[in-house]
Amino acid sequence: MASARPDRNQHAIAEEDRLRADFYNFLGLLLAAPPSELTLKQTAALLGDDTELGQAIRSLARVAKVTKPEAAEREFNALFIGVGRGELLPYASYYLTGFLNEKPLAQLRTDMAVRGITRAPNVFEPEDNIASLMEMMAGMITGRFGQPAPLEDQKTFWSRHIGPWAGHFFSDLEAAENSVLYASVGTAGRVFMEIEREGFRLSAE
Repeated sequence: MASARPDRNQHAIAEEDRLRADFYNFLGLLLAAPPSELTLKQTAALLGDDTELGQAIRSLARVAKVTKPEAAEREFNALFIGVGRGELLPYASYYLTGFLNEKPLAQLRTDMAVRGITRAPNVFEPEDNIASLMEMMAGMITGRFGQPAPLEDQKTFWSRHIGPWAGHFFSDLEAAENSVLYASVGTAGRVFMEIEREGFRLSAE
C-alpha cells in the first residue's frame, strides 16, 4: 500500500470527489487482502441506485451477504496468491508488458516520488498492483499526500498508470474461474473505471 507524510488537515473537497475517493478506497481494501467479517458485513449493507454502478453495488452486496470470511479468503488466495502464483497477476507491468517489474513500475515510482507517495514499510510487493493504485488515487483526491490533486493531475496519473489496464483487469476478475464474490468486485470496478474515463474525458472539453 501507499503511505505519506502525516497530514492532519482535513481538506475540503466536493462531495462527488469524496464519494469517488471512498470507492477507490473500497476497491483497494477488497483487493489488498481477503475481506474480514466486518468488511463483508459492511459490504452486504451497501445500497445502490438504478445506475449501472448502483446495480453492480447491489449485486456485490447480495453476494457479500452470503459469503463467509473463510470462503472469501480461499477465493482471494486462489485468485491472487495460489501455489506459485494466483489465477490473476494484478500488476500494471504484467498487463502492459507481459512481465513483472518492467518500465510501467519504474514510471510509477517516478510519479510517486514527485507526489510524495512512498510504499508502506510493511508492504513488499511491487507498487503497481491494483490495490495500491486504487489507494493512491483516493489519496490524491482527498489530499492524503499533501493538498488534494487538481483534476488535471488526477487525470494525468490515472491515464498513465490505471486507465490503460485496470478495465481489462476488472473484466478478467469478473470472468475468472475462481471468482464468486470477486466477480461482483470485478463488475463494480470495471463500471467505475468506465465512469472515471468518461469523467476525465468530459473535463477536457
